[in-house]
Amino acid sequence: MSNIGLIIEERSRDIGDFLVGRLIPFRKKRMIGPFIFIDHMGPTNLGPEKYMDVDQHPHIGLSTLTFMLEGEILHQDSLGTKQRIQPGSVNWMTAGKGVSHTERTPKELRNGNEFTAHGYQIWVALPKELEDMEPSFHHIKHTELPKWKDGSAEICLVAGEGYGRKSPVPVYSPMFMLEVKTTDSYALNVNGHLKGEIGICIVEGAINACGQEVAKGNILVSKVEDTCDITLAPHTHLLLFGGEPFPEERHIYWNFVSSSKEKIEQAKQQWAARTFPMMPNDNSYVPLP
Repeated sequence: MSNIGLIIEERSRDIGDFLVGRLIPFRKKRMIGPFIFIDHMGPTNLGPEKYMDVDQHPHIGLSTLTFMLEGEILHQDSLGTKQRIQPGSVNWMTAGKGVSHTERTPKELRNGNEFTAHGYQIWVALPKELEDMEPSFHHIKHTELPKWKDGSAEICLVAGEGYGRKSPVPVYSPMFMLEVKTTDSYALNVNGHLKGEIGICIVEGAINACGQEVAKGNILVSKVEDTCDITLAPHTHLLLFGGEPFPEERHIYWNFVSSSKEKIEQAKQQWAARTFPMMPNDNSYVPLP
């Protein structure tokens, strides 16, 4: 265990009909590189009486990355975006100075049939100088993401840079997110291929790290250059997150992230007064907690 700084166990909570596992922030580790929030959604069965309906809520100071493994979500926001996301694709919304959005089960899937919803909701904090940038939205199809094989592993670069490749997701600081799937035992080598801090999230299967078995539902955290030998068991599915940490602390309140507590207070007041950027054709509203 000498070179794994921390093992974080997933903590489950309910949001309506959805079971969500919080990975970070964790009391001993608030961020992994620029990643400030990682929620594991499901896997859960939806329909015919139970669907995902996250009403209109705000963000500042971050980019949201939605990555589905099963099922679909319809994203709509105050920019006028309306975008379904399918497994393996990326929805990347940069809130900057302020955006509000909803996430719902698409009406095409509300047909009385059951289906599985399973994915990750991820927040990436913006660099201090870009926290007030104009909001934007990008959808990147799974066919546009760099993919390659290495031994028994299939690897996909979801966002950022790594292994000499670059994802088309428009990130704003040095970072990476990769998906790794194995058929047989596989030795994972990250040193020299990735930079900064790293979180190794075990979606399925298990790994052996520094001589210790670690099962699914955990995330291992270390610095890339300190990461010990890691062997993936057959039929293991990992997500790797990380990058260079920021020099300044980030504050987090509800859906707001900023290097400035004053900006968070301002956003809270705007949302409570409904003077925040709102969606033109959606009257739903999640009150300030």
